[in-house]
Amino acid sequence: MSSEPIQSADQKMARAVEAMERDFQAIRTGRASTALVERIHVDYYGTQTPLNQLAGISIPEAHQIVIQPWDRGVLSAIERAITKSDIGLMPNVDGTVVRLNIPQLTEERRRDLVRVVHKRMEEAKVEVRNARRDAADALKKLARDGEVGADEEHRLLDTLQKTTDRHIADVDRVGAAKEQEVLEV
Repeated sequence: MSSEPIQSADQKMARAVEAMERDFQAIRTGRASTALVERIHVDYYGTQTPLNQLAGISIPEAHQIVIQPWDRGVLSAIERAITKSDIGLMPNVDGTVVRLNIPQLTEERRRDLVRVVHKRMEEAKVEVRNARRDAADALKKLARDGEVGADEEHRLLDTLQKTTDRHIADVDRVGAAKEQEVLEV
């Protein structure tokens, strides 16, 4: 019973790290990735639908993404959605497919992307710390209510801190790897 707040916090912290990793997949590097466009929502007959549910997305070359819609009538809607999105790529429509050519990143754009990576890392760390705070409050409440002793409370708080440190280290490790990937020419 007394370790439930720690287990709950551990799960929340792990989800924060996983969410950060998913967000990092959408950050553009010098290489093409389907994650860049999968989350773009297209107006498909009045319904906002994720692009990966409307089309096949492939990477025939290292610097090109090809989007082949299953319904040719949605080509112009896909083109509009990509143009409106924040990925910064111009779609080329040639008959049945949409091609996205990914140019090499400039040094200035790389620095901007590193700033975005650092900002997202800090957000993930805040989520981890919030989970720690909530769990610590729950443990202190258990101690006040007399369900756990003072020694047990200190042991549980120490375990909680070690769990927090482990997840913060995961955030730093994943963030450093993404930073290296962005800076790679």
